[in-house]
Amino acid sequence: MPPPSPTIRHRLYQSIAPTDSDADLLSPNDSRSPKAAYAQVPRSAGQSASSASSNAVPASISDKYVLPLDPAAMSGSLLADGPEPDDSLHNPDPIRDHKVDKGGHIFSSRGLVNLGCLLILAAGILALFAGYPIISYFTRNKPSNLGGFNLGGVNASGQVPQIPGNWGLVDVETPDEARTKTDWVTGQTWQLVFSDEFNTDGRTFYPGDDPYWEAVNLHYWQTDNKEWYDPRALTTRNGSLEITLTDRPNHGLNYTGGMMSTWNKFCFTGGLVEAKVMLPGFNNVHGLWPAIWAMGNLGRAGYGASLDGMWPYTYDACDVGTAPNQTINNLPYNATIDGDPSYGNVLSYLPGQRLSRCTCPGESHPGPVHSNGEYVGRSAPEIDMFEAQVGVDGISGNVGAVSQSGQWGPFNYNYRWFNDSQTLIIPNDTISRLNSYRGGVYQQATSVVTVTDQEAYEFNGGKYTTYGFQYQPGFEGAYIAWIANNQLAWVLHQEGMVADPRVQIDTRPVPQEPMYLIANLGISDKFGFVDYANLQFPSTMRVDYIRVYQDPKNINIGCDPQDFPTAAYINEYLEAYTNPNLTTWVNDFKQPIPKNRLLTQCD
Repeated sequence: MPPPSPTIRHRLYQSIAPTDSDADLLSPNDSRSPKAAYAQVPRSAGQSASSASSNAVPASISDKYVLPLDPAAMSGSLLADGPEPDDSLHNPDPIRDHKVDKGGHIFSSRGLVNLGCLLILAAGILALFAGYPIISYFTRNKPSNLGGFNLGGVNASGQVPQIPGNWGLVDVETPDEARTKTDWVTGQTWQLVFSDEFNTDGRTFYPGDDPYWEAVNLHYWQTDNKEWYDPRALTTRNGSLEITLTDRPNHGLNYTGGMMSTWNKFCFTGGLVEAKVMLPGFNNVHGLWPAIWAMGNLGRAGYGASLDGMWPYTYDACDVGTAPNQTINNLPYNATIDGDPSYGNVLSYLPGQRLSRCTCPGESHPGPVHSNGEYVGRSAPEIDMFEAQVGVDGISGNVGAVSQSGQWGPFNYNYRWFNDSQTLIIPNDTISRLNSYRGGVYQQATSVVTVTDQEAYEFNGGKYTTYGFQYQPGFEGAYIAWIANNQLAWVLHQEGMVADPRVQIDTRPVPQEPMYLIANLGISDKFGFVDYANLQFPSTMRVDYIRVYQDPKNINIGCDPQDFPTAAYINEYLEAYTNPNLTTWVNDFKQPIPKNRLLTQCD
């Protein structure tokens, strides 16, 4: 029985009788109104073709392009069974295909082209992700160490060494013979990583004026200074930095001085720092306090809240040395006697190391972390290149001299460090003597005073002489060496700062923090006798240059090194580093001290 003939379905349109109602879309004057699609009645499938033809003309545009909603009518209009123009593309034809692929094997011209394209694509991907890196590694130019002395000549802070206007890390006017130097302790040749020759006259150091130096505008209350530090007191003239102290009243104080630093702009860890200086005033008149020194970047000089619990610590142990007053429940007993006679003979009034190794996990701490999960003890240590004074213990006469020191915390019993012939080296004891000042409740000092060049003063000869310090950070084998009159003045070996069982503290490392440079000229009774009657104003400290050298095998510059980061912590507590009116961390800045497992329970 033959199969039934398929029913050919045609798209059907319903005739709409014209009415006299509203106008349709064709003409605004036509009175016919289109009917909604859902109101149309589909034509019967058996309706004759002639009838369909005669009735299939739509009454309006909307009727023409709107499909009926009746399912039977819709399927009839869309799913017609019949040949379509593109059927040949989808229907296999063995006879036709055999002529093209020659039996179906892949080695046809078309197959080879397809396979070749795949091989070229695979080779390209392999060359891009494997070949290119390997080729680049073996064919690239060797990175230069010129300028910033880091890979590519860029320092660890991302600064470019050669900047138009001579703002690179290494001053372009530094003489070629000064680009390297034999270090004072090991005799190795070190290379220049930072220099400022101050040869451009008229420089200023207000915030934003200089890429590396910034002058402060504040009262240095920590040492009860008698002057206001004003950026106007600093400039460059005749090839030197000039910091001038005047008796001009400023902010209710009788004097105006200047201080600038490279805080959070240029830092270094280890190396040799030298400065060629003409000291201010006379070589035999007491009272002026010129200095060049360095401090750890986590504390900003003059900003008390940033220093609270940070200075002068250099400590990475969890014991009573991190506690307030260096005691817990008034123990150890030796920390309560034979200390500072001005404070009842107690040893320490320090508030405790804020970022100690005892800090509880999860507390605010810049890191890093030791392998056992304990935080690395962090702080703001200090090394003084020089502080000028008059007179040396054991040497007669009012002679100009410089005190060259390291500041430490926590403190030894009676502020007596373990100095002997192995830990304290003084090459020339006819001009250098151990300082009689050893410390007080706020600091312990390891210090030697050296007679300086008596003609290297503003009003006595007008010459310059060279001062400096060289240091190796850390524990065993670490040291600090000081230079005065362009000669080695004295050396402290870290073994002199080992653990002191008398007050139950551990060894203290030579500062490992990234250090920044500070230069200032002020006046304070706290530093020594001030001979107001014979001081001459204005008085000016002049600095011909400042240069920093490091071992080429151990270049470490930048204020945020990976092993001693500072940037994130400073940014989190930026107000403490920018508002000099905040003097304490808790009472003024309103920040908590991180929990300490030695003093409180960790969560």
